[in-house]
Amino acid sequence: MPVDEATGSPAGVQMVQLGAHIGARIEGVRLGGELDARTVATIRQALNTHRVIFFRGQEHLTEDGQYEFTELLGEPTTPHPTVTSAGAKSLAIDSRFGRSNSWHTDVTFVDRVPRASVLRAVSLPSYGGSTTWASTVAAYESLPEPLRTLAEGLRARHTNLYDYAATAEDHADDTVRAYRREFEATYFETEHPVVEVHPETGERALLLGGFVQRIVGVSRAESDALLRIFQDRVTRLEHTVRWDWSLGDVAIWDNRATQHYAVDDYDGGQQRTLTRITLAGPVPVGVDGAPSTVIAGDAGHYSSIEPLPRAA
Repeated sequence: MPVDEATGSPAGVQMVQLGAHIGARIEGVRLGGELDARTVATIRQALNTHRVIFFRGQEHLTEDGQYEFTELLGEPTTPHPTVTSAGAKSLAIDSRFGRSNSWHTDVTFVDRVPRASVLRAVSLPSYGGSTTWASTVAAYESLPEPLRTLAEGLRARHTNLYDYAATAEDHADDTVRAYRREFEATYFETEHPVVEVHPETGERALLLGGFVQRIVGVSRAESDALLRIFQDRVTRLEHTVRWDWSLGDVAIWDNRATQHYAVDDYDGGQQRTLTRITLAGPVPVGVDGAPSTVIAGDAGHYSSIEPLPRAA
């Protein structure tokens, strides 16, 4: 395939940066399992650089096509560690089962945190329903040096009882309650470093979000205060990008360097459905070289553990 000598990208592929810290739109790519190796490499590099990347006009994609494309980027996981009724290839992010309007990184309650996610819009409300992503690398880098040092020495417990749909516990809808029961059917708890070293770029990122139960080794009040300090850095508007979905859009994000939030600003009678496929990742490692540790639950059925890249 011809290459643009100025950018190194395949000819016809354009990168439109959306923010200083996070976000880019890629144009001139038709996603699917038949993509050439150079275009796949361009997408991988864009993901490392921009954290989340977007593609318009992918209406041709089916679930199979989305899965085949995801396979070019790595090894897909099963759809979810506990929600097994949703299908064999993708997880339906469906507003009928609850709304994920809380900042989170996907599936941090297991030890093998997914490396990336590929999300495709299937049905959308007539207004609202956008998604916002935040760079947890930019959040870490914006901390004053004393807070960086503090964060690097901390570890946090994550569980699936702290799901972003937890506020639906008292919801009258039987569908929502059934989904929550399935989500919590098997208990998972993992202790992660608060600061993870990114396995590909070597950057440091805050590993927090909606599945965090508490910071280890401090009181509940101290844990809450620390989480608020660090999470406030993540969600600074300067560290975020917001995407207004159209049918046919696809978003891919680096799950090890971001959090995201689905904005619940559409009326209850409207449905919002997207399909998500995640990629297997390695066990996170802290600045001290210590990996995450399992407290409860075996995620072997969900995902293999991607090996860490070898040092050069």
